[in-house]
Order: sequence, then structure tokens, then C-alpha cells
Amino acid sequence: MPVDQTRVVLYHAKGCHLCERALRVLHVIRQEIPFDLEEVEIDGEAELEARYREWLPVVEIDGERAFVYYVDPAAFRRKLAAQT
Repeated sequence: MPVDQTRVVLYHAKGCHLCERALRVLHVIRQEIPFDLEEVEIDGEAELEARYREWLPVVEIDGERAFVYYVDPAAFRRKLAAQT
């Protein structure tokens, strides 16, 4: 029976340099530690814009907000480890 992987969601927007940096961090760590990654672009989505725009990038781990503005690689690894 397959084990469910931790679900990570990155909320981002076009032209957001912090978002691009966060995505690179997630991709590097994903090569070491498997997790499901969903990328959600908030541009043009009024509800998502209202909820996330001022905090971008926003990273959620299994539905809980884990990071805003910056993803610290060591802290991200610790949070992933805590989910398993």
C-alpha cells in the first residue's frame, strides 16, 4: 500500500522574485525528500489575491501555513520531517 506523501502548496504570482526563489528552494529539497507539490498562481483570482497577495510567496504544508516571504531550507526540512 503506497504511503501518502506530505502535500506542499506554493501560492505565487507572475513577476514575484521571492516566489521564484521559494520555488527553487522547494525543487532542490524535493530531490532529497519526496513530497507532493502544487503550485497555485493567484493572478486574476480575486479570492486568492485577497487572501495571499500581501504575503507572497505563501507555502502551506498539509494545509497549514508554514512560510511567507521566504522559505528557510533547514526549517522546511524540519517541518517536513515532523509530518512523517
